[in-house]
Order: sequence, then C-alpha cells, then structure tokens
Amino acid sequence: MNGLARASVRFRPASFAGTFIALLFAAAVVTACGTMLQTGVTAHVAPVRYAHVPVVVAPDPQARITTGHGDNRDTEAEALTDQPRLDAGLAARIAARPGVAAAVADIAFPVESAHLPPLTGRDWAAHAVDGSAVTRGHAPGAGEVVLDAATARAAGLGPGDAVRFAAPGGTHTYRVAGLTGEPARPGESGKATATAYFADTAAPALSGHPGRADAIAVFGAPGIPTDRLADETRQAVGTRVQVRTGDGRGAAEQPTLASARELLTAIGGSFGGIATATAVFVVMGTVALAVGQRSREIALLRAVGATPRQIRRTVATEAMLVAPVAGAAGILPGLALAHWWFGQLVDKGAVPRGARLSVGWIPMVVAVGAGVLASLAAGHLAARRPSKARPSQALGEAAVERRRPGVIRTVLGVAATAGGCVLAAVAAHETGDDAASVALGVVFSFMVAVALLGPVLAWLAATVLGWPLRSGGAPGALAAANTRANARRLASAITPIVLVTAFCGTLLCMQGTITHTASRQIRDGVAADQVLGSAGPGLPAATADRAARIPGVDAAVGVLRTGALYRAGGALDSATVLGVGGDVKALPGVLRLGVRSGSLADLTGDGRTVAVDTLLAGTAHVKVGGSLSLWLGDGTPVRSRVVAVYERGLGLGGLLLPRAAVAEHAATALDSQVLVHDRPGARPADVRTALARLDVPGLTVTDRAGYRAQADKDLQLNAWANRVMALVLGGFAAVAAANTLVMTVLDRRREVALLRLTGTTRRQVLGMLRWEALLVAVAGLVLGSAIAWITLVPIARGTTGGSPYVPPATALVIGCGALALSLAATLLPARALLRGAARP
Repeated sequence: MNGLARASVRFRPASFAGTFIALLFAAAVVTACGTMLQTGVTAHVAPVRYAHVPVVVAPDPQARITTGHGDNRDTEAEALTDQPRLDAGLAARIAARPGVAAAVADIAFPVESAHLPPLTGRDWAAHAVDGSAVTRGHAPGAGEVVLDAATARAAGLGPGDAVRFAAPGGTHTYRVAGLTGEPARPGESGKATATAYFADTAAPALSGHPGRADAIAVFGAPGIPTDRLADETRQAVGTRVQVRTGDGRGAAEQPTLASARELLTAIGGSFGGIATATAVFVVMGTVALAVGQRSREIALLRAVGATPRQIRRTVATEAMLVAPVAGAAGILPGLALAHWWFGQLVDKGAVPRGARLSVGWIPMVVAVGAGVLASLAAGHLAARRPSKARPSQALGEAAVERRRPGVIRTVLGVAATAGGCVLAAVAAHETGDDAASVALGVVFSFMVAVALLGPVLAWLAATVLGWPLRSGGAPGALAAANTRANARRLASAITPIVLVTAFCGTLLCMQGTITHTASRQIRDGVAADQVLGSAGPGLPAATADRAARIPGVDAAVGVLRTGALYRAGGALDSATVLGVGGDVKALPGVLRLGVRSGSLADLTGDGRTVAVDTLLAGTAHVKVGGSLSLWLGDGTPVRSRVVAVYERGLGLGGLLLPRAAVAEHAATALDSQVLVHDRPGARPADVRTALARLDVPGLTVTDRAGYRAQADKDLQLNAWANRVMALVLGGFAAVAAANTLVMTVLDRRREVALLRLTGTTRRQVLGMLRWEALLVAVAGLVLGSAIAWITLVPIARGTTGGSPYVPPATALVIGCGALALSLAATLLPARALLRGAARP
C-alpha cells in the first residue's frame, strides 16, 4: 500500500499539488487565528513606568454581573469602555499600614498649551514613580507648574515665566516654578515623556476627576519583602480594587489590556472557529475531488483484486504523505499573517503598545493536525463507495457519473439548509452585536448545504443557463452538454466561487450597511451650522459657553463622547454615550435625534435619567418609564430611568446623558465637539471667523462634515476588522476556487484529446472552456449572492433597523473578481493542455 501511495503522488502530481496548496493555506489560516487566540488568553504587558514600584493598587478594568443561585450561579465580565479609577483617599489608608514607607496617588491627564506640544499632566507626588527631580527652581506650589527641561527649552521657557494651560478641569495661567531633568525611569511608552507637574492640591481638580486616581504606587520600608507589602496593602484596600505585583503591574499602566484581550480572543476564537471550519471544509472538498478524479484507478485496482481495506489504506497513506508536509509549510505564512494582523491592531490603538504576540506550539500542532484529520476523513468518505464496488462492476461504475447524490448526503444537505434558515430567523430577532455574530454561522450553514447538494444545484444551473449557451454555436453547445452531463465536476468548481461570494459579500456588505446607515443618520440628524473640534485630546468644558457668547450664535452645545456598558438580560454590552452640556432645550437646534417616544426635556444632570436608541432599547428590553442598569466609562454603576427613545443612535450614539452625569467618569472630561447653531440672518462665514478666534489650543472650526468625520473614526476599526476577515476568508476561498478549477481542467486531458481527435479545433475547445468558466462564475455568483442576501436581511434589521445596503463598488469588485478568477483558472491550464496535445 505504501508503494502504491508513493507511486500515486509521484505520477499524478497535478491532483496532489492541488491538495498540497489547499492544505498549506488552511494551515496558514488556522495558525494565524490560533496564535491570535493564544495571545488573547496569555497577553500581558511588562511594567515600564511601574517597573521599580514593588506594589501597585489599580482599579478593576472590568464590570461584572452575577446571575443565578447556587450551582447555577454565573458571573459575566466585560471590559470597561474607558479608563477606570479608584479613590485617591486609599493612599492614606495604605500608608498607615506597618511596613509601608509611602503610598503615592498617581494622577495623569492631558494638558494643552498654544506654545507647547501636548503634555501629560501629573501631581507632583507622582515624581517618585518615575524618579524625576528638580534641577532648576523648586517644586510646584499653588498656581505653579514644573516642566521637563527638554520641553521648556524647545518653547524658550524658564523658571519665572508664565504659560497658559488648558486641562479637563479648566484653563489657567501658571508660573514655571522649576525644571526637571531626564526622568530616572521611562514612561509608559518606554521613553521619557513630556510631563507637566502641578501641585498635589491642584492636580485632582485639573484632571477633571477630583478625588480619583489612576493608580496608587506603594513603596515598602527597607527590608520589607514584596509579598508582605502586598498583604498589608490588601488589608488596607479590601477586595474592590486589585493589588498587583510582578508583571501584573503592567496591566495597571495599560488598562486597555483587558479589552484588547477580549478583542484578540474574539478574533482567534469566534472568527478563528469559522475560519478553521472553512479551512477544513475546503480541504475536504479538495481531497474529495482529488480522490474522485482517480475513480478509474480505484476501479482498476478493485478489478485486479485489491480489497476495500487496501484501497482505504492507500488513500490514508497518500494523505499522511502530503498533509503533514503541507501543514508544516503553512506554519511560517500563518505566523507572518498573525504578526501583520497583531501589528495593525497595535498601530490602530486596539492593542496597547508593549504587548507581544504569543507564538506557541499549540496552534501549529492544531493546524497540522486539522489538515491531517480533514484529509483522512475526506479521503475515506470519497473512497468509500468506489472501494466497496464489486470488482466486476467497478470499471463500469467509474465510467459513468452518478446522477443523484446519496441518501445520507441529501439528508445532511437538507438539514444544513434548515439550520441556515433557523439561524437566519434567530438573527432576525436579535439586535446589535448579537445579530452580527450569527452572520458567519448562517453563511457557513448554507455553504455546507451547497457542498452537499452541489450536484443537484449544478445540474439545475447547467439546465437553466445551458439554454442561452446552445445558441452560441459549437463551443456553446459543447459547453451546455458538458456541464449538464458532468454535474459533479461542475459542482466542485461552483462551490468555491459560492464560498468567495457569500463570505466576502456578507462581511463587506454588512459593514457597508452599517456605514451607510450611520452616515445617513448623521446627515439627517446633525443640524448644527458650525462644528468646533480639536486637533488634541478635546475641548475644555467652558468652550461651549464661550462659543454661545459669540455674536451671531444662537446656541452652542458641547458633546462629550464616551462609552458605557448596559445590562441586556444576563449579559453586558457596550454602547456609545453622548454627554451633552448646556440647556437640553437647545439640543434640537443642533441634533435631531428622531425621538419616537418620551421627551428629552426630562433629562436631569444626576445621571438617573437617560435617553436610548430604539435598537438598544430592543436589546435591553426597556421602554419609556423603565429602568436601565448602566456602568459608566470608569465602571461606576448607575440605574437610570428611560425618559426618551430615539431612532438615530447608530450614527449619533446609543445613549444620551447630560454631560454633568458622565464627565467625571469619562477617560478625559473634555468635549469631543461643540455644536453651534447660528442665529437667523447671521452670515456663516462671519460666525466661523469669530469662533476661530477663541483662545482654545488646537481648535478647529468646520461644518457638519466635521461631526461626520469624528463619527467615522469610531467605525473605522470595525470596518477594518471586517475587511481583514473578508480578505482572510475571501482570499483563502479564492485560492481554493482557483485551485479547484485548475485541478478540474488538468483532469480533462482524455476529454480534450478526444475532442481534438473528432476534429474540434483549438479555438472551439478554448471557446467551450470559456463558456463553461462563465457558467461556473455566474452560477457561483447567483448562489453566493442569494446566501449573502438571506444572511444580510435579518442581520441588517437587527443592527440598523433597515434593509441591507450593497455598495456598488463592492458588488462590482466581487463580480469582476469571480469572473476573472474563473476565466484565468480555466483558460491558463487549458492552453497548457492544448500545447501538450498539438496534434490530435
């Protein structure tokens, strides 16, 4: 059996080359997704700023809810949307414990000045963390600031000079009290950071979060071990905050690590599961095609006395010869894909800098093992029927293609179709991310159905599309007859095209629908004549009041963008929050939210009232008068009464709260924009010029497009993630499609030779194959588009409340790509065949 297997690999390189390529790309996809999953499970950040701090007290970066009782008790955790903080007063309690030399509240906030680059503001006590020391002047007092020497030198400042700073807590002029040299220890980025130190009494108010700290650095007395210091700290703070030592201190520096780990786990787990299933699906189809192309050989072996067991052992040996080598060859491309993927997430801010990709042996073993098992299973299933045929009947059965699929295959195909319909119905009753998460499952169910019922679908496609082909002369007639007579071969070619169209169409059109709907809602909802933005971290809270006093301005409303978690049943979900400042009655002049029920005038500044988007209200099962459990950006829990439900939340924000209720709990208490409504009769150009003269660092003045640009930034990461998933799955499916088409063409040597012997010209043969390629592409596009549309309709209703939107450019690219792929993968190997058969 080993000799037969080696001979098959040696003398039929085309079939095994196709199998090798499919296994290689499958291993690459599985390795990449597995590496991302492993990184999400094990991701950590080495401490940099806190590297010389033995113990760090940090807030919990996750919100948690507990459901059930007893053995059914379950805790749901979700990463907070913004920077969590803790009570700065804990520092005094910690410092009073025995063995503690000092406990320093570490406060950080953005600071801007017209003459300086953006700085990080800190309390002076925090200089003990990074080891900074005053080299000129003295420590800051009331109304004073200490700058690092490099920043002061670049701006031409020195001790005694005055500089005006804008911080979340206000804008004031400060006297430079002193300068620091290079810090003894680097900042979070691993480099010396530009820092402005303020007095310990002033920094909490300037941060916009008075009484709160980002973390508390704990230093022990001489000779006190870290374990004992950590125990003393835990006794002082209790269990509501986290006491971190070792590498855990890095998570205190990078609180976004928790959400990054969830993202990486979702990519590697959810998407990786679909990608792995798709890879196995493609591999099994390719191996089955390769084995099916050798049905004559298997029949001949049966005719000369080979037993069914020997046939199966031969196929298994062939898989063991090809699959491990192909899987091993796919590991390096998979690691390269994972490194690129991870690097892009870091560059886009979704993963904190300092995190490292975790490369381990488990994803590699899984990638190779999945390929081997898929090859063995596919080979066994494909060889099962021909190996069981009676020796006297084997050659006869191999010469004629079976018209109908087997009973088991038909039942499984119908079950997969039913499963896809059930999942689509489930998605129609879900909203938000829950609906979107079902999308790939729906696609995959229908893809399995197409693969199982492929011969029937291919025969129907050949019958329907064959009618116009018959009027295309000899090549068209040959193509129509060929495709109808060889439905199984046609199904092998159509299925990968369906895969490309369905996956790419679903992912890209789903994101296109969200983007299109959000853009339309922004266009219809933003009524402001002027939009003030910032090139830095944001606008001070007083900017809206100052803008309202400009001549020609009727109203100005500050908008603070943040996030929150809300409870939807037994789970937590995230939503964008708009914190609006000023008089709520002025809001309709700048934002038309499309209120369906209730009234925005009932919003109060204590956070106990909230307005919600209709889709969010459906997910959380609330209505006007009901209560919604929220966790604000820093994890502060509130229970708010719903006073209004509006319909433009996808573009404008899912939750609406007064600014006063969310400012202290946002990452920075700075407005993202200020929306300005001009007075009737005022000249927009004059108002814009007057607004531009406001003394606000980094101020930008635009029209409504400025709001749209900021909102688009929030959608960019999701859009990019969907494009990458479409690239990975669509690219893999495209390779599989090309691979399958090449294999089917190269297997037609006898057929092409017979056509040439009967007098068919080279041009007619190429014309026939061209028409077949077009039929394959059209059939694949139609089936794939149908699957994508069935998937998109309920998901679009769940995520946008409307119908799917198909971007014309996306449809054109997918359609042209499928046509070009089919023609190239058919005609290029066909020309090679014809060159080999120059003479009949």
